[in-house]
Amino acid sequence: MNEQRINYQIELEKVLENIKNAEAKPRLCLHSCCGPCSSYVLEYLSLYFEITVLYFNPSIYPEKEYQKRISTQKTVLEKTDAAEIKLIVCDYDHESFLKLAKGFENEKEGGSRCEICYAQRLEYAAEFASKNGFDFFCTTLSVSPYKNAGKLNLLGRKFAEKYGVEYLFSDFKKKNGYKRSIELSKEMGLYRQEYCGCEFSLRDMQNQP
Repeated sequence: MNEQRINYQIELEKVLENIKNAEAKPRLCLHSCCGPCSSYVLEYLSLYFEITVLYFNPSIYPEKEYQKRISTQKTVLEKTDAAEIKLIVCDYDHESFLKLAKGFENEKEGGSRCEICYAQRLEYAAEFASKNGFDFFCTTLSVSPYKNAGKLNLLGRKFAEKYGVEYLFSDFKKKNGYKRSIELSKEMGLYRQEYCGCEFSLRDMQNQP
């Protein structure tokens, strides 16, 4: 099957249709890349899942930026109607990302370095979900028009098989998901970062003409 032709929104809707009348909501471990991106995803998926937000983003630089984004994530949860959503914040471990990204520092945004970053976060989420009895794991990353949903879902499938937990295929930018995240960010007064997260994306942003 050609992965580029898969409509991951349709794949998501099939799952949601199957579980919408379940006696109990399935447990979802949702990796969040940032508060603004999670805003729409939480609004959407909280109707179907018992959600735990996993904030694991070791690529973020510097640490004060990491803390600022955590604060924004907490604001989203405070202002989201689904009060049962939980949040797990992981320790700042930027060195683990730098070790993986070594040799890829000059890659363009969206290239191999970004795939390494996606993989680190998704594997952590899959392992966490498996160890803690979640029914599904997923990431908010695909809500961004700058993130490749095909690559994200391939990684999700890979780690689902490795850790024995189901991956929730998705492309959250569909159905105006990105537009809705911007609307919610304005409504909630959220900080929206100007660069993806690592020092290399910061460098590229600062070097733009």
